[in-house]
Amino acid sequence: MNNTLRIALIPCLGVLLAGCNQHSWHKGNTHTHTYWSDGDAAPDQIVAWYVDHDYDFLVLSDHNIMQEGERWHPIRETGSLPLKQEHVDQIEERFGPGWVEVRERDGVREMRLKDLEELQAFCAAEGMTLIPGEEVTDRWKKHEVHINAINNKGLIPPQRGDSVQDTIQRNLDAIIANGREYNRPVMAHINHPNYVWSLTADNLADIHGEHFFEVYNGHRSVNNHGDDTHPSTDEMWDEALVKRLAHGAGDGETLYALATDDAHNHHGTNLQSIPGRGWVMVRAATCTPEDLIPAMKRGDFYASSGVELEDITSNGRTIRLKIIQQPDATYTTEFIGVRKTDDGWTSPAVLQTATGTSASYRFVGDELYVRPRVTSSLTHPRPYQEGDLQMAWGQPQQPAGAR
Repeated sequence: MNNTLRIALIPCLGVLLAGCNQHSWHKGNTHTHTYWSDGDAAPDQIVAWYVDHDYDFLVLSDHNIMQEGERWHPIRETGSLPLKQEHVDQIEERFGPGWVEVRERDGVREMRLKDLEELQAFCAAEGMTLIPGEEVTDRWKKHEVHINAINNKGLIPPQRGDSVQDTIQRNLDAIIANGREYNRPVMAHINHPNYVWSLTADNLADIHGEHFFEVYNGHRSVNNHGDDTHPSTDEMWDEALVKRLAHGAGDGETLYALATDDAHNHHGTNLQSIPGRGWVMVRAATCTPEDLIPAMKRGDFYASSGVELEDITSNGRTIRLKIIQQPDATYTTEFIGVRKTDDGWTSPAVLQTATGTSASYRFVGDELYVRPRVTSSLTHPRPYQEGDLQMAWGQPQQPAGAR
C-alpha cells in the first residue's frame, strides 16, 4: 500500500498518543455491502476496488450474515441485484483464470460467492487487511436500529427489545459479549441515526459499553444534514456529548464519530450509495484488529470525507493539527465546544476558527470538550449530496484535569 503521506513520525503526546511510538495512519472503511446481503456486486469485486484505491483495511458488513459457508448468485442481466455477464468477465480479468466458479442449476447459471477466508487471503496478498464484520440489523416498531460489529467471530443475531433504547443496548451488549467470549478485540458503532428519523441524540447519549456512531454515512437516504425539524448528525453529536460528559448519561464516556461509505451500489459513480465517500484514518502500530480497534477505542483516529491530516495531537492543554495540502485547496478549521458558565454550560458553538494548513486550540480550562472540524474549499468528487465539500472530523478532547 502507498502510505507515504500518512506516516506520522511524532513523539507521544497526551491523550491521543498514549502508549504509542512512531505509528502510521491507516485508511479504512467499516461499512460496505455485497451480494451476501443487499449490495449489488460480488465481494471479490468490492474488495478489489478498495485495494485499488489504496485503502489499508476494510470491513464487509452485510446485514445479519457473515460471509461464511457456500452461497451462489444467479448470473442474469435484469432483476434484483443482477450479476451480469460483464461483471463476471470483469472479475475474471481482475483475478485471473480459475478464480471464478460457475455452475448451472435448474437451467440457471450461477457464480459462487467468495467467502471471508478466501477474501482475506486475497487482501493480505495485496497489502490490505480485511476485518470480519456484520451489520446487526434490528428494529423497534418503525425505528431502525443498525449497529456494525467489527472483528466479531461468527454471526450475532438481532437481539430484539421492548423500546428503541433497549433494542440498541441489547445489540451492543451482544457484540461486546462476542469479544469477551472469543477473547478478541471487538467494537461496535451505531449507524446512520437519522435514517428514517429512527434515533435521537438521547439514544446516542444513553448507550453503555461502547461509544461510537456514524457522523457521516455515504448513503443518500440517511439524512446526515437533518431537516427543518430534525438536527444534523453533527448537531446530534454535540447534544449527546453534553448529556454524557456534563450530566453523566450512559456511561459518561466521550462519544467518538466515524465516517463510512455504507456502499450498496458498486457499478456507477453517482448512485445512492457508492464507495469512496467516507472513511476513517486510524493511527496504530500495525494495520491489524489487535492494534486498530484499541487505537479507535482511545480516540486515536479521525473521520474524513476527503481532508487528510498529517498530524493531530492533544496533551490536555493544546489541540494541534496539520493538514495535508491538496492542490488549489484552502482550509477552515473550526474548534467546536462547550464551556462552563455560572448557570451551567453554554450551548455547543464554534469557539475558535483558523485558516490554513495548521491550526491549534489552547484550552482555557473551563471547556467541557472541544472537537476540531476541518472543511476544504474543494467539493467532494463522489458526494453524498451535490455541492458537499471535503471535510474531516477530529474526536472530542477535554482539558487536562477535566475527568
